[in-house]
Amino acid sequence: MTLVQMHRPASANLTHRTVSEVMDAAGPQVCDDMSVEVALSVMTAARTGRLVVCDQDGQCAGLVTQTELTAVRDSSAYTDRVRLRDILRDHGSFTSPVTTASEAEQAMRFLRLGAVPVVDEQGSALGVLALSR
Repeated sequence: MTLVQMHRPASANLTHRTVSEVMDAAGPQVCDDMSVEVALSVMTAARTGRLVVCDQDGQCAGLVTQTELTAVRDSSAYTDRVRLRDILRDHGSFTSPVTTASEAEQAMRFLRLGAVPVVDEQGSALGVLALSR
């Protein structure tokens, strides 16, 4: 039960570490009006498997993964008019940088989330917290 982004000795205790100490950089951030095809292209260019999605005000709206986008693109209902805002799941699943890493990990496992955005008080994405498989 370790977090992917943790660059720490295996013996380090998560109980007292905060999310800000173990999160990964936010990486590419895209607007929620981006099409699925363009988002997949951004992921390929950035060599990443997920994107932080922001709304028109720059506030974090959630995460999308390459697996999710590929499934949408390959579905029979897909059109080139589908935007990221149309497919965002777990809109309210975020964590704070001051939450303990163990609390965040427990919540993510309970909600069955592989990764969540880390946001500040204004809703801006600071990073991403991801569980190992």
